Amino acid sequence: MENNKIKIIFIGIPEFGAAVLDNLKIIRPDLVITQPDKVISRKKIIAPVKIAARKHKLSILEREQVSKEEILKINPDLIIVAGYGKFISSEILNIPKYGCLNVHPSLLPQWKGSSPIQHAILNNDKKTGTTIILMNKKMDAGPIIAQETISIEEKDDALTLSDKTASLGAKLLDKIIPQWINNKIQAKEQKGEPSLARKFRKEDGKINWSKTAKEIERQIRAFNPWPSSFCKYNGETLKIWKASISEQEKRYPLGKTLLAPYDKIAVQTKQDYLIIEKLQLEGKKIISSEDFLKGHQDLIGTILK
Repeated sequence: MENNKIKIIFIGIPEFGAAVLDNLKIIRPDLVITQPDKVISRKKIIAPVKIAARKHKLSILEREQVSKEEILKINPDLIIVAGYGKFISSEILNIPKYGCLNVHPSLLPQWKGSSPIQHAILNNDKKTGTTIILMNKKMDAGPIIAQETISIEEKDDALTLSDKTASLGAKLLDKIIPQWINNKIQAKEQKGEPSLARKFRKEDGKINWSKTAKEIERQIRAFNPWPSSFCKYNGETLKIWKASISEQEKRYPLGKTLLAPYDKIAVQTKQDYLIIEKLQLEGKKIISSEDFLKGHQDLIGTILK
């Protein structure tokens, strides 16, 4: 497709949007709209989409909120949205000749909302995918233009699954946009019972040892990198980044720590042991359980809160 035939705007902010933008092979946006840089605790935070746009030498417009007036000035033929997470008014949606396409990392109408990848892992789904929809005024409810399925592997976490669905999204955009603008694809209404992927809060990451080891292990993968999965050890926040499961009968109080083979840390749960492989005290580096025990042997035998 010759890009000069239509003017395309790409709108996004986080890693998912950046991965979609970075993996485009045929489609080249004329402009990328993302949020301005922020300073948090004296550290400058740059939107991942902005970093990807710079890498590909694309024009960038920084805006906290996209306005109708700005879009009218640019007058795009097509808008692509990936990981924007903010409301886009019907006035803006109606401006482009070919509409606004949203890249969503789930098999819509399953897991509509802001955290579809995390919910798919938590729910122990065996498959997910990426859906391209024609946006309307309702959240993730527009008709489907393209959809493709991928398997969720046992060790997938939110990071790896985000990369996979974003790469798939870019592949679908490259494939379907030339067909879409030439009226060779017809959008189809979503079918089936929708499920909502609610937004998570920091406190959702607190580990509840009365759950099974399998449930906690899925939580650890789903909440990597945010909001993370954590508990309390000697009054300090202990984050767990990687774990596995050892099937054992319940013999100890919930949260009690034991020494597992190869100097790993086992924790009693409602069912089976959770084997901690990588962990982090707040403010410290992520390290293996073996290295952690070299300086914190008192962990064994305690009860994690």
